[in-house]
Amino acid sequence: MKTAVRIFALVLLAALVAACARDTRDDPEMEPAEPEPRTEREDVETERLDPRDFTNPRNLENPDSLLSERTIYFEFDRANIRSEYVEILEAHAAYVRANSSARVILEGHTDERGSREYNLGLGERRGNSVLDFLTANDVASRQVEVVSYGEERPVCRASNEECWERNRRVEIEYTAR
Repeated sequence: MKTAVRIFALVLLAALVAACARDTRDDPEMEPAEPEPRTEREDVETERLDPRDFTNPRNLENPDSLLSERTIYFEFDRANIRSEYVEILEAHAAYVRANSSARVILEGHTDERGSREYNLGLGERRGNSVLDFLTANDVASRQVEVVSYGEERPVCRASNEECWERNRRVEIEYTAR
């Protein structure tokens, strides 16, 4: 008998809830509001990236930012940084300073002229020249590593001055951003 009373009470409760439920399908006040469409101007403002913000990791891939420039070229048989690359290196120094998790490998390269040993040394001097610039701009040396490939990884294989110029370089590679 107690079971029959419980079942009857549950059925009565279910009927009461169903009777009180409001049909909202035709009630415009109860329909979920559609999100307002974004205007084109709002999209542009939220998508815009300041290319001068050298602390933002997204600028590493932004072609308008100096951070996307990661190759520093050198004169023949030299390891000093040319003035045209100072601004690029300052941008990278600002980025690495602002991002303590950033790690950089400076890859030194040379053209094919000279012995293997000499070119490995020259590639290292070029990498160390960029490292010295970065540390002079308050970059922690623990964030930067120098590797020399000498003449082993050319970007151009022709034996002419135009090609040799492209091979005399330091490439800035981020291993952690």
